[in-house]
Amino acid sequence: MIIYQPPHGYCYNSDTIFLYDFITNFKISGEVLDIGTGSGILALLVARDYDAKVNAIEIQEEFVKYAKINAQANKKDITIYFGNFLHMVFEKKFDFLISNPPFYHHNVLRSHNKMIDFARYSGHLPFEKFLQKANSILKPKGGLIFCYDAKQVQELMSKLSLYKFQIEAMKFVHPHATKPASLVMIYAKKSSKSLCKIFPPLVVFNEKGEYAKHTHEIFKKVGVHSIKCSL
Repeated sequence: MIIYQPPHGYCYNSDTIFLYDFITNFKISGEVLDIGTGSGILALLVARDYDAKVNAIEIQEEFVKYAKINAQANKKDITIYFGNFLHMVFEKKFDFLISNPPFYHHNVLRSHNKMIDFARYSGHLPFEKFLQKANSILKPKGGLIFCYDAKQVQELMSKLSLYKFQIEAMKFVHPHATKPASLVMIYAKKSSKSLCKIFPPLVVFNEKGEYAKHTHEIFKKVGVHSIKCSL
């Protein structure tokens, strides 16, 4: 699958690839919404591999253009919304929400590039407001699958519970076997009573500092080729 991306500005990274690998553990169907789709990679992967009606929303107009071009280039029928997720009025409810939302907190040095700033920093999509909106547009028993900064996991669990989400599965990503987790991936469900399944961790690099074998397998399975270009 080919993904066109801007030559200067935010481009998808391995977080999105690992998130999609996590998503493949679940039976995705019905109406799906990718929140903050960027160039559309996550939505397109779901459209490629699942029998689902895929939707995507993006707040930056330039990224909307890339997402539409990528949908055409890969011959996938995706409904793309342009606007702020928190204020968008959707004409339907969704079975699944998927997202690699901005999660850098306010103490992190900010980028002067607007595209990067919107894509990375949580002030543009505060987690509690994200959950409040998610709860309102998900169908009963709907699922929310996302990744976030692992260091903020305590807050994530507290806020998810507050908005009636039960964590059904969780997986941590470590850069190295001896390093703390940098990313957590979560599958939460509305009004669920299931216990949480903790998946084995994903360790990205081996002891030589090279991608581990399973990391290579994930990249191969996802099968995405990125091309940077101006529109």
